[in-house]
Amino acid sequence: MKQNGIPSVDLNDFISDDPERKQKFVNEIGKAYEDIGFVALKGHFLSDELVEKLYSNVKEFFALPTETKELYEIEGIGGQRGYTSFGKEHAKDKPEGDLKEFWHFGQYLDEEDKDKFDYPDNIEVVQVPEFNSAGKEAYQQLERTGIYVLRALALYLGLDEFYFDKKVEKGNSILRAIHYPPIKEEPKGAVRAGAHGDINLITLLMGASAGGLQVLRKDGGWVDAIAEPDELVINVGDMLSRHTNNKLKSTIHQVVNPPREEWGKPRFSIPFFMHPVSEMDLSVLENCVDENNPKQFEDITAGEFLTQRLREIGLIK
Repeated sequence: MKQNGIPSVDLNDFISDDPERKQKFVNEIGKAYEDIGFVALKGHFLSDELVEKLYSNVKEFFALPTETKELYEIEGIGGQRGYTSFGKEHAKDKPEGDLKEFWHFGQYLDEEDKDKFDYPDNIEVVQVPEFNSAGKEAYQQLERTGIYVLRALALYLGLDEFYFDKKVEKGNSILRAIHYPPIKEEPKGAVRAGAHGDINLITLLMGASAGGLQVLRKDGGWVDAIAEPDELVINVGDMLSRHTNNKLKSTIHQVVNPPREEWGKPRFSIPFFMHPVSEMDLSVLENCVDENNPKQFEDITAGEFLTQRLREIGLIK
């Protein structure tokens, strides 16, 4: 356990040939997700060079003039690809828009899969050519990391190790590059990201360029979620929480505004929201229901749940 209250785990334990090390990882991550819903993960598949390249291209993109960025804001797709302008998204049940603008990379499909999955195409940025290639590589390495985390969780839940593989292969996952601009005046009730739970199965977050991410503990207090430079912060989303009848916790988190003396600094953050294919059945797993924990959720598919939540946060009308 770290000082900041987020347990740290090492993926090398899980992918080692040592059954004891593998089981240790399964136990540690499962317990962390039952207790606080967040871990810091070492041993992932992102190189330092790739992280650096992506951040530098993301900063270059967000430094473009607003009218240039707005060329990449596509109507009618609920912000699922390309650019979403400042203040458009808000936390569920919170009217104020978050103090951020962002970009979405989505799934990369072969031609023959495009009709089958009906995802919007990724948008190519011509002004920052390496932005596209760095985004694609990071997307694929984070997806690969996420599949191993889900395999560990499948074992923890008493399922087949590869239970989630087909459900997330070619899934509707999103890599989001976020820019929180410098704060110029006292925000009226708005924060960089209001308190929320994520929609998806799990979220993998590369180290942000500044602090601010906080996680709600069971006792109602907030703890700062700080990872080491070589770690990803990974949390449970609402889909996985629902599927496991809240055995694995989707924890409320927020990005608070910095102290006034740091208002002049922007913040950049790049989370990967791991989604399954739309037809995944999110009905509560039978082995997560017992006398003490009766079934808490109606049956629903991942696609239906996503549409419902995108409405609630203002991305689709």
